[in-house]
Amino acid sequence: MWCQRLAWLLRGQRGSTGRRWPWLSQDLGPVPAAPVRCCPTAPAAPRCAWQLHQDHLELRYGSTLMRLDFVWLRDHCRSASCYNAKTNQRSLDTASVDLAIRPQAVRVDETTLFLTWPDGHVTRYGLEWLVRNSYEGQKQQVMHPRILWNAEIYRQAQVPSVDCRSFLETDEGLKEFLQNFLLYGIAFVENVTPTKEDTEILAERISIIRETIYGRMWYFTSDFSRGDTAYTKLALDRHTDTTYFQEPCGIQVFHCLKHEGTGGRTLLVDGFHAAEQVLRRAPEHFELLAKVPLKHEYVESVGGCHNHMIGVGPVLNVYPWNNELYLIRYNNYDRAVINTVPHDVVRRWYHAHRALTAELRRPDNELWVKLKPGKALFVDNWRVLHGREAFTGYRQLCGCYLTRDDVLNTARLLGLQA
Repeated sequence: MWCQRLAWLLRGQRGSTGRRWPWLSQDLGPVPAAPVRCCPTAPAAPRCAWQLHQDHLELRYGSTLMRLDFVWLRDHCRSASCYNAKTNQRSLDTASVDLAIRPQAVRVDETTLFLTWPDGHVTRYGLEWLVRNSYEGQKQQVMHPRILWNAEIYRQAQVPSVDCRSFLETDEGLKEFLQNFLLYGIAFVENVTPTKEDTEILAERISIIRETIYGRMWYFTSDFSRGDTAYTKLALDRHTDTTYFQEPCGIQVFHCLKHEGTGGRTLLVDGFHAAEQVLRRAPEHFELLAKVPLKHEYVESVGGCHNHMIGVGPVLNVYPWNNELYLIRYNNYDRAVINTVPHDVVRRWYHAHRALTAELRRPDNELWVKLKPGKALFVDNWRVLHGREAFTGYRQLCGCYLTRDDVLNTARLLGLQA
């Protein structure tokens, strides 16, 4: 939906011209264009054809039809004078590119597109690179491969925990842990010494710890030392944390150090799985939840803690080019007054929110786990909602928030797609 609208806007703004492709129904306009060229290829090579238009090049390679703006093609030149391959940074001053630029000559062979510009500069692009990096190519790609799950799917997957020593001392253990985390949004480490200090060492293995209004490493019991329901023995419904931050914390670490009592199981729900069910059954609800911005708010004045945090964003956040969900911001405790929605949208938004809530509360989507000393849990706070059943007795929990960028950076350095 988002992609279709964006494509419609781009077509309307650019006024593409040229002759119609045989396989397209859209008329590209009356301006004469060069005939379609077919590059000579080996029998197994993808078919390649191209055509010049007033402000862009249409290039079909294999099954992908790309529309490449001339300014974009000049701006992304990878020649030594335009791009520093050692630092992977652009050297070309984009503001120096003529916005009416057109290539003087175009040539395509089996693997490469060649463009000669008015000043004589030659740009070369690998056709595979263009497929990967064009808008049309990106629409077909997933940024973050995932396995969506409910409780039964996760149990049947038998995702293993990673031993603490392997996690801390070997790249293989760390990579296994991160692969599990990226696919499922949760991952466990076993045999952790049950102290706050050892939990901190564990967390720092994959990321810088994000210091927040709760400190660097939080440690709490049910003493209501902070103005938050989490600091009680009450049950907590499923939610994501720090929705009242402009950028919610990316990863949360939980480690139960001691529990002398009953109850207190942790609830985990794959928010992306629930959102996918809404998209299938009522796409108009999904679209509304991804479009309407809401305020979330945290006001605290307990002891020496005085905070007033406000974060703004929709419940569902998607990449507009491929409609891929990357963040769910769901917390009914901290949702502020709804004053960002006009009256003719409010009721429809409530219907959409109810549909998502119903999916999140389906019993078969609930994964219940009992945290115990020595078993640390990492949760993707942009994807997986967590909650807690009420408990009795004395319970100590420690943990922290991690910066999402650093966790994904660690994963990429180990060769994972993140």
